[in-house]
Amino acid sequence: MSEQDEQALLVAERVFAGYVPGVDVLCGCGLLLGPRELVGVIGPNGAGKSTLVKAIFGLLRIRSGMVTFKGKDVTNLPAHTLVSRGIGYVPQRQNVFPTLTVEENLRMGTYLRPKEFSRRVATVEELFPVLAQRRAQKANSMSGGERQMLGMGRALMMEPEVLLLDEPSAGLSPRFQDQVFERVKEINASGVAILMVEQNARRCLQICHRGYVLDQGGNAYTGTGTELLHDDKVIELYLGTLARAR
Repeated sequence: MSEQDEQALLVAERVFAGYVPGVDVLCGCGLLLGPRELVGVIGPNGAGKSTLVKAIFGLLRIRSGMVTFKGKDVTNLPAHTLVSRGIGYVPQRQNVFPTLTVEENLRMGTYLRPKEFSRRVATVEELFPVLAQRRAQKANSMSGGERQMLGMGRALMMEPEVLLLDEPSAGLSPRFQDQVFERVKEINASGVAILMVEQNARRCLQICHRGYVLDQGGNAYTGTGTELLHDDKVIELYLGTLARAR
């Protein structure tokens, strides 16, 4: 393990994983996430971005490779164990309990430590004022952007050191996308390290400290957000369509 690896908070090394026996979606990819860092993962559809986050969080079995958190092997540990150790996760879909109220969703965020609710809810509602205003509202009556805020708020109730975000802006209007990215920056500024998979590659690279480009389950490019945003090959292969669309 290199000195850089030892200083990292979360490390994924040479990960192989897939959904079908004998077929790997992830083919030896890896990444590093340092303390208080915001790292983005971009790439074409089917590259393995969301699969990588699911594998890190124990939702998909890793066939080969390793994930370490604060220097300890956490490969294939169940999700609830990772939550108790300080890793939070917000999936792209089904990230709230739709029939529960906002307050009930937030209480579910502290199911491992229910006595923490009163202390943590004040912090989370300060970050997401809309949640304080909608405590009694059912999650299924909220807009997509508001549900995304609730999903992130629920994950933050356990005061994680690392937050894994899977496509947080997917399906949202441009206004809500902007709000989500602003909240992501604020969460990171509060001291939470964030690993974010994002389909809006250009916007992701604009706010992340470092980025990884995945392609066909492997690492294609890596660098700072600014470097990748202005890399001719990355622009040609991964940002060109989005740039033309704008």
